[in-house]
Amino acid sequence: MKQALILTISLIAVTLGFSQENTNSFTLQEAIDYALEHNRTVKNAISDIKAAEKQKWETTATGLPQLNASIDYQNALKQQFEGIDFNGDGVTDFGAKQSVNAGATLTQKIFDGSYLVGLQSAKVFLEISKNAKEKTDFEIRNAVINAYGNVLLTEESINILNRNITVLEKNLNEITKIYENGLEEEESVEQLQITLSSVKSNLSNTTRLKEIAYQMLNITLGLDINSQTTLTDNLEDLASQNTALNLFEGEDNVENTIDYKIAENDKTSKELLLKLEKSRALPTINAFVNGVYIGNNDKFEFLTNNQVWVGTSAFGASINIPIFSSGMRSAATQRARINLEKSENDLLEIHQQLKLQIASAKSSYKFAIEDYENKKENLALAERIEQKNQTKFFEGISTSFDLRQAQTQLYTAQQELLQAMLEVINSKAELETVLNTSIN
Repeated sequence: MKQALILTISLIAVTLGFSQENTNSFTLQEAIDYALEHNRTVKNAISDIKAAEKQKWETTATGLPQLNASIDYQNALKQQFEGIDFNGDGVTDFGAKQSVNAGATLTQKIFDGSYLVGLQSAKVFLEISKNAKEKTDFEIRNAVINAYGNVLLTEESINILNRNITVLEKNLNEITKIYENGLEEEESVEQLQITLSSVKSNLSNTTRLKEIAYQMLNITLGLDINSQTTLTDNLEDLASQNTALNLFEGEDNVENTIDYKIAENDKTSKELLLKLEKSRALPTINAFVNGVYIGNNDKFEFLTNNQVWVGTSAFGASINIPIFSSGMRSAATQRARINLEKSENDLLEIHQQLKLQIASAKSSYKFAIEDYENKKENLALAERIEQKNQTKFFEGISTSFDLRQAQTQLYTAQQELLQAMLEVINSKAELETVLNTSIN
């Protein structure tokens, strides 16, 4: 019996330990930090930077010395000429039936305009990848804040609905007893039953939404969708912490925003494409040096010490000068110049749009703070009104319809306050994203 008890306790301890290991607990900031490391989209953005770094070296390496080796073997199944007396001594030589050429060639670019542009393009492509990663980080941060807030919203809603149900059930029991004693109308009982049924329905729906909210958060964090996740922050504290009025101070530096940087990247890439088309009219110069060993034999004895090899080597250079392309290069250059002008216009447009976006985000955030304060006051008023109507109702001064209206008003105020809290958090995150602040 004692051994069985020890075994049971051990199994429980192991199970609890296993459960704790598989439960993830996060504050909002911890959730953001975790997602910026484990979110799959972020991982892909990091991989894009690594790929861009490899591409940069790949482009650089094309202008460095290139060494290639080759071995050619030939066996003449039918020789191309009949016997010839090369020495005039009556001995006919048919030539070697088999031959092997083994050599190596070293090549080096001396001048190539497109290569120089390619080096610049590789650096710009790396910068584009880094900016894309930064934008991804901000988007994931926003997604985590939204998902985290939605979970807290459902949790708080469930708590409030459960408290409301407790109060309603108590009221319903009391009014039912009064009705059974003939001191209240049946309509009063029915009104409370309707209210209770509606609140229970909302609770069931919110409970279902809670599971979906947790799954959405897990996906955003980079966890398995069914992972056990616990949130340690609460909605009210986060709302209070996110009323940062200092975000309204200072000038708006549009040039620091990630969207503007990306638009600048596009303009720079169009400038490089124009340079590339212009470079096609320049000559290209390449140099090479090679060495070849040639062996001939009537039999395949090239790997023996008796095989005779003849060596040859050469050095050379080539210059390719574009002269006439029937207007093809000119048309390509003009097209690249048109695309550059378009990207310059896009950059100006982005600059103006970002100014408007920042102003709009500030306005939305300021309204969210004001609305949050207003909703807190409204809830306090709604609670007092509901309490007064509940007292009046049980004293027989007001009707059940008046009580139901007061309760409905209270429940609406409760949900509006929760939504206002969430809006403060989300609108601040949106403003920080536009301003490129607080990624950590």
